[in-house]
Amino acid sequence: MSLVELIAQADERGLAVSGLACLDRCVPLLGGEDDSLRPLWGSLAETDTWEEWGTQLDQVRAKLDAGDPDPAVTDEDEAAVLARRMLAAVPAEPSAGALRTWADACSVAALQVHRLLDAAEDAASCVTARREGRTDGMSPLVAAELRRQVTILELLASHGAGGLRLALHVSTEGRRVLRAVVSRRARGRA
Repeated sequence: MSLVELIAQADERGLAVSGLACLDRCVPLLGGEDDSLRPLWGSLAETDTWEEWGTQLDQVRAKLDAGDPDPAVTDEDEAAVLARRMLAAVPAEPSAGALRTWADACSVAALQVHRLLDAAEDAASCVTARREGRTDGMSPLVAAELRRQVTILELLASHGAGGLRLALHVSTEGRRVLRAVVSRRARGRA
């Protein structure tokens, strides 16, 4: 099943986790610590009523300073701009529709971030083909991100709330990979 189909079939928790996991993997671009999104992960684990989501989101945004991206950003900073937009777009009062829109946008943005940061060329001109299942000529970093997104949605579909810890583990692995890529690029510029 393609990533687009998995997102279309996901329930509210699956959508929230999918979007949050995409954002979590991009935290290194926001200058955040590994546990920056922990309050939001915790609110997903503790309740189905979303009571704490808005409060936790405010705390996370304050911690990561999710202001509007600088319009004078260079191409090199495009990945960080995409990550900031993901954070700015998190729905404060989640509903199935708002979460689906956000999760879908986060999926596209996270794949684009990985495409921008991958040293290898991706044969596709955009990430839409990747999300629909066309993977020929996919660059390694984009392929790994696509696998993580699919895995997280499959885990939640098959395990429900019990898949949250597994999804967090998959996301943590991806964050470490992206942090290493960002660090390597910074060393290359120095």
